Formats: sequence, structure tokens, C-alpha cells
Amino acid sequence: MQMIRYQITSLDPSSHYFDVSLRIDDPDPDGQRLRLPNWIPGSYMIRDFARNLVELRASCVAGPLAIEQIDKSNWRVAACADVLTIDYKVYAKDLSVRSAHLDHTHGYYNGSSVFLEAMGRSEQACEVLIDKPPRAAYDSWQLATSLPRKQAEPCEFGLYQALDYDDLIDHPVEMGNFTRIPFEACGVPHDIILTGRFACDQARLAADLKTICEHHIRFFGEPAPMDYYQFQVLLVGDGYGGLEHRASTSLVATRDSLPQPGQDQIDDDYRDFLGLCSHEYFHTWNVKRIKPEAYRPYDLQQEVYTDLLWAFEGITSYYDDLALRRCGLIDADSYLELLAQTMTRVQRGRGRSRQSAAESSFNTWTKFYKQDENAANAIVSYYAKGCLIAACIDLKMRELTAGQKSLDDVMRQLWRDFLESGKGVEPDSIQRLVGEMTGADLGDYLEQLIYGTGELPLPGLLQGAGVEVVLRASSNLQDKGGKEVNGELPGADFGATLKAGEGGISIQRLSEGGAAQSAGLSAGDLIIAIDGLRLDLGKFENKLKRAQARDIWQVHAFRRDELYRFDVELQPAVADTFVLKAQQSSSAQLRDWLQL
Repeated sequence: MQMIRYQITSLDPSSHYFDVSLRIDDPDPDGQRLRLPNWIPGSYMIRDFARNLVELRASCVAGPLAIEQIDKSNWRVAACADVLTIDYKVYAKDLSVRSAHLDHTHGYYNGSSVFLEAMGRSEQACEVLIDKPPRAAYDSWQLATSLPRKQAEPCEFGLYQALDYDDLIDHPVEMGNFTRIPFEACGVPHDIILTGRFACDQARLAADLKTICEHHIRFFGEPAPMDYYQFQVLLVGDGYGGLEHRASTSLVATRDSLPQPGQDQIDDDYRDFLGLCSHEYFHTWNVKRIKPEAYRPYDLQQEVYTDLLWAFEGITSYYDDLALRRCGLIDADSYLELLAQTMTRVQRGRGRSRQSAAESSFNTWTKFYKQDENAANAIVSYYAKGCLIAACIDLKMRELTAGQKSLDDVMRQLWRDFLESGKGVEPDSIQRLVGEMTGADLGDYLEQLIYGTGELPLPGLLQGAGVEVVLRASSNLQDKGGKEVNGELPGADFGATLKAGEGGISIQRLSEGGAAQSAGLSAGDLIIAIDGLRLDLGKFENKLKRAQARDIWQVHAFRRDELYRFDVELQPAVADTFVLKAQQSSSAQLRDWLQL
């Protein structure tokens, strides 16, 4: 059987280079074409991974071969009548879940960053020999990946295999000195791989993730679509993110987000971490298998446009925290706090009235993934608004059918459709299923949710389900919403997002038409004094609490290296912060929705 063979190692991890070799037994007799992806599924931005490729060489038995570069990520090798070998290096210094990172502490890569694709041979099976760095300092390194082992022991370097090129690049690899925590969910082996310095109640972490994974597997129905799964977690001082794969996920999280030894309660940091794990695990079904028809197959050379990310990321964002409630890890109050925080994030951006969730999805390549200081005024997140749209659909279906049908049924039907046909989701597939299951004409209703920019009807739906909805002003710069506030709220608004800067307070973002912008202040300005007094963030908040709308502050700020004075007339505080509370006599709909 013809096979594409790769070998990857690092002769010197401190150089940040992976050394890669590709062997093609039956190269194209007219000259083998090679290419590297320009983006990675799940992270919708052109990243030009080929910019990190250096020292590309080709050879056959007769000797070196010429290589012609066709464009930024495509090459053609001169004709070769026997085995073709390609050697190259990949610079790896992106400490994220999207690309590759390598130093003397660990190595990590996504296949889309390091493995050239042999065009015309993409459907052939692949094997990859992953070698340990040759120096003695790396003798203790282990390896973690969900790639099937061919000639390798668990967590060891050796020979791995993939069905084809798409399979090869969908199993990230972590190497180094890590901690492995195994558990089973519905009979499927799972591993948690923790890289970095940390303290953790490992038994509790495994038990909680087992609970989440079994919930998701049973939600869609056994058996699980994979026979092994891996959580790869890089622990850092400050960071948060994840990227889904067909049998694993790569996560970046703070070391403080893990459950600490002796910690009984789920604090906010650990709750966020569990929500991240839940989100990426739900993607095992929703986007890795159930996916937009436009992604069948992925074209990783250029942007691929779809209106449907509101569903694939938004619905996943809806179920990630809801699953924590339904499987008993958090209570109803904690879940409603999280939902209120999402409502608050959307409410605080003027972009919600300028861009629909569908438009946000379509423009993810140039707007959502390339946000600047004006993003909140110009765009809406298809994650956050998509989550709220999913809640609207779920609660509306429950209301119309007296709890007999819900978004749960839609997701399970999408999964059954995938198993039966393998086809992708069309732009109207979800709307059609909702209509069929409710027996109601919801075309205009769903059109406004997905393609409109008006206010969502979620507050009314929540009230109908037995949830009290409160909309109040923000209490301080750290107020994310979701919690009741004791004491008087500020009556004035400065109209800016601030953070501590060197020698003052840095303006991160401005509310369009707000007090700060109207006075001439700009994102990036460094406030050094107000009313002639130097102040930090804490003093700023105290001053704002005592202020009244239409008070005028004399603000001194640096723009670049030039000092300016601005007269800022404060505006009335805006009610943009949600709090949700389950009513004492909760409805049957609420009990069924949150599985109380």
C-alpha cells in the first residue's frame, strides 16, 4: 500500500526549530506539488503558517532537486522517477493552541503548521515517526497525542499513523515533562495532559471531567464518536483559550484555574475552566462532525465563508455552561450568573445593533479575528450572541410545545442526520428543524434572531420560564454582571474601558458617543490626572461613585509623548448589566430546562 511518510524531531529545541522530513514513494512524474495550510479549522483567520518554514530542500536517489515556489504556500518539485524526500525546518514560537511552540521546556504543534501536504496524494494513509530530541537533557521527555499508535508505547515517542492528510493534521502533539491523569467516560479512555507548573487535586479534576464527558456523550447518544480522547492543557500565569480536534482538544489556562488540594467549592476560576473543557468537548460533535456544508471539505488555502458560526460556536457556547448545571457540577444560581454575564457582554457593545450574528460569522476572517479598540462599537460576537440566540430558540420551543420539544431535540436530529448521510448543515437546516418540531411558522422570528440587529427577546422568554430579569448599571470596572450589588450604584458614566498603565490609567476602548470620546479622548491615551490630582484605578472608581451626571472633569492625558487637557462631561450611567434570579416558585419549564 502506498503511504506518505513523515519524520519530525528537533535537533536543538532551544533554537525553536522542528526538523521535518517527508518521503513520497510515488511522486507525481510531472513534478510533485506541495503546500502548507494557511489557516487551521476552528480558528478562522489566515495565519500564513508557511512563513515559518525555512531551508526547504528536495532530493531523490540521483541527488538534489530544484524547487519552484508558486505562491506563498505552494511549491513544485522537479520530476523524480523514484522516492522523493523533502527536508525542511519549521520555526515554532507561538505559545497558543493554533500553531507550534518549542523550547527547552516543551514542544507543541498542530499538524497544519508543520506537515507539508503532497498534493494528489492527500487521500493516502500517512505515518509519522516522532523522534525525541537527541540530547541527553531531553531523555525524560514524553509525548502526548490522540494520533493512533503504530509502533509506540502510550505517551512515548515512536511511529504513529493517520488515515489521510486531513486526519494527520487534526491531532495536535505535546511533548515534554507533563502530568498524565487518566479516566474513562462511557467506557472510552480519556487522558488529561497537564504541562507547566501547578498544584491540583488530580482526582477531583478527573472526576469532574468524567461527569462532563459522560453528560455530552449521553446527550447525543452512545457510543461516543471516538475510541480515545485527550485534553492537552498548557498552564500559564495568564491565558485562556481552546481549539477543538476530532479526538482531542488543546487548551491554555491559568494554573490558578485548576481545583486546588483541599478546595471543596467550585470557584469562578475553576468554573470557567470546566466551561472551557465542556465547550471544546461538545465540539467533538458540533463542528468536528456536524459541520456547515461549506466546510466539506475544508479549503485551508483561503477563506471559507459561512453564516453558520452563530450555531456552531454559539450553540456550543450555550451548552458548555448549561451542561455544568445539568450534570450537577454547579447550581441554578451559578448557571444563571454565567448566562447573565453573556447577556451583559452583548448588551455593552453598540455593535449588537450594527451587525447580526450571521454577519459576524461571515466576516469572522476580517472583523471578529482582527478586533481593534473599536470592535465593541462595530461588531458583535457570534459566540456570545449565538449563545443567546440558542437560549431564545430553546426556551421558545419549550414554550410552544409545553416542554415536549427543545433545542436538545434539534441537536440530536442533526447528529442522526450526520450519521445517516454525512452531509453538512445548510444555512436553513436548523430553522427548518425548529419549524418541523414545533409545528409553528417561526420563519420571521428566527430570521430576526439570526439575521437581524434588534434586541433579542430573551428577557421575556426567561421571565416566562420563571426567571426574574434585572437590568442595572455597572457597579465598577470589574463588574461582569450576574451578581446583585449591595449599596448605591454609580449615577455617572465615563464611557471608557480602562486598565492600569505605566504612570497612569490607560484607555483601552471608548463607548461611541460616550463622555470620554465626546471630549476628544482616544483609545491608547494615558490619563495621568483628573481635576489636578494623580490617581490610580481604585481612586478613579471611588471618584466616579461620588460623581453625578453632567459633572465636568478636567482630565490630563498623554497621547504618545504629548500632554493634553480634556474637559469631560460625565453622562448618566447606562443600565447595561444583567442579573438573573430563579423565582421562588419556579415553573415546570424552568425545572425541565435546567434539570433541577
